[in-house]
Amino acid sequence: MQTLIKQIRSYMNMSQTEFAEHLNVTFASVNRWENGRAVPNKLAQTRIYEICKADGVPVYDLTLERIKSIAEGMKLPSGRILLYHGSKSGIEGKIEPKSRPQCDFGKGFYMGTEAAQALTLICDYDRSRLYLVSVDMRELKSVEVPVNIDWAMLVAFYRGKMERLSGTALYEKYRLMTADKDIVIGSIANDRMFYVIDNFFIGNITDAALVGSLSALQLGKQYVAISQKGCDAVRIEKEIEISHLERLFIKEVADENRAKGVSLANDICKLHRREGLYFDELLDKAKNGET
Repeated sequence: MQTLIKQIRSYMNMSQTEFAEHLNVTFASVNRWENGRAVPNKLAQTRIYEICKADGVPVYDLTLERIKSIAEGMKLPSGRILLYHGSKSGIEGKIEPKSRPQCDFGKGFYMGTEAAQALTLICDYDRSRLYLVSVDMRELKSVEVPVNIDWAMLVAFYRGKMERLSGTALYEKYRLMTADKDIVIGSIANDRMFYVIDNFFIGNITDAALVGSLSALQLGKQYVAISQKGCDAVRIEKEIEISHLERLFIKEVADENRAKGVSLANDICKLHRREGLYFDELLDKAKNGET
């Protein structure tokens, strides 16, 4: 936090005294913040957020730069890859595949290649933490799902949308796709993607429109440890605390990106509205034994 305060003040071209007056706090407070002897309380951070917004200070970019710098300084043993994990209340105890069953790829420990996506998931929670984690893939069984109809149908399987097809070849295809795996690798899905996929499930768009939208909304990859063996291969490298001030900016950017993503997806769906099959049509074909 102390570095961020210095960066903000420098961007605004203010002395500590001027910055303190701008915030209606004492010079001593600003001095303690920048020396790391104190942290501004939530009220002060909210005030800093307001003046940063008014002056166009790029706090979100500064946050990502800080995280990127930490990640680039990591030295990992051969065979390990560095990923990000966002936790709403912090990791306690053993890492286990214990997220909600109806996540993208079922219960698991979710990690991603993009810090921005992990931050989006946790920006609404005061106790949230961002983790740099590494995973040793060398002895794990994994499957990578491309951004196509298989990705969407696998998500449909784990979200309970295919239960009426239980026992069919289509159902078994997606059940077996991850059944013996430790890690599932697939495109990251946030609110922008789920806006599109939900529209596919309820019959508003076809599979062709869905695939076109997903391809345009790529946000990096997620690595999901779905077995205990996969989780045991994960190691926490560093815990990164995210300040209230940073969360405010992350939430703002997330909301803006969500709106842009929804608009883009709508445009793409219009281009493909007469192509492909609807979700119910795909399920009916599978139920009738058609491929």
